[in-house]
Amino acid sequence: MRQVRLLGDYQLHGVIIRRIVKKKGYTKPPQFEKVLSDYEIECENNQYSKRGMRTRLQRLFFFIDYLNLRKIMDVNNITPAIISDYVKTIYHHHEKSMASILTTLRVFLRFLYTKGLTSSDLSLSVPKHTKYWYPAVPTTWNPDNVKKMLDSIDRGNPTGKRDYAILLIVAKLGIRVGDIKNLQLTHLDWHEKKIHFTQQKTGTYISFPILNDIGWAIIDYLKNGRPVSDSPYLFLRAFAPYKAFGQNANLHNIIVKYTRRAKIRIPKGNRQGLHSLRHTLASTMLGKGTPLPVISEVLGHVNSKSTSVYLRTNMDELKQCAVDPEEVLLNE
Repeated sequence: MRQVRLLGDYQLHGVIIRRIVKKKGYTKPPQFEKVLSDYEIECENNQYSKRGMRTRLQRLFFFIDYLNLRKIMDVNNITPAIISDYVKTIYHHHEKSMASILTTLRVFLRFLYTKGLTSSDLSLSVPKHTKYWYPAVPTTWNPDNVKKMLDSIDRGNPTGKRDYAILLIVAKLGIRVGDIKNLQLTHLDWHEKKIHFTQQKTGTYISFPILNDIGWAIIDYLKNGRPVSDSPYLFLRAFAPYKAFGQNANLHNIIVKYTRRAKIRIPKGNRQGLHSLRHTLASTMLGKGTPLPVISEVLGHVNSKSTSVYLRTNMDELKQCAVDPEEVLLNE
């Protein structure tokens, strides 16, 4: 498939477009180095999160590489035709990814125009991706399987103590992976039995209760599992150097490890990452009649629209909304 795509790319654009490039750091083409640096400063001034900036720039670099391959030496030489040709290269992406790529491209081109680097607003030449807001049904766990996975953890060793505390926090509090990695010892308020921190994704300040089992799991890790370190972060790597998890670590290996150990079968197509435990918590709360605004607050959603997607996981309630066709025909 890749060979066919490369031939198609060469036929359309006259160049071989790189698709997957694994390298330690991105090397900016010399002709675009200054404008990219200025754009990074602009993103920082707009207070984009580090995670948001990383994904935004990664998407942009593909466009910059395309310009470099097309021998474009100045941003003022970008034309609507070149933009159209580039858009043809992203058709194979998922529609959500396509929308994100187009948005990133549109914002960058508008930045060039407002800074006087291009004579016309090329962002108007970026096609709009018409997509109705209809997210996929979240993948959830059977509560029994969550318990089974937690019970499979060997809490007699330091790594098990750490992993148990992490998985328990996600399963019972629904804290995002990025926030778990950034949790610091000072965020734990043992007097009030709460965890206070500012969410990485939304930038909002939030508090979670330290439930009894979570509190004892953290204490067990701090006393008997956490390596001796001056690091301010709560959870550290289990092997030297003992420091916080890497910026790009998603901790996916942790949940996969214990899912396999517990011999839990994940249906094909279902996601099994830590985020699925957040979905399970929301679905469980909804099944118990918890109002959506409360679930939204627990999950740290800024907009309750993001929480409403979990309505589609409650099959019992959805069945009550079903319309009987025969009853409709009788009332006509």
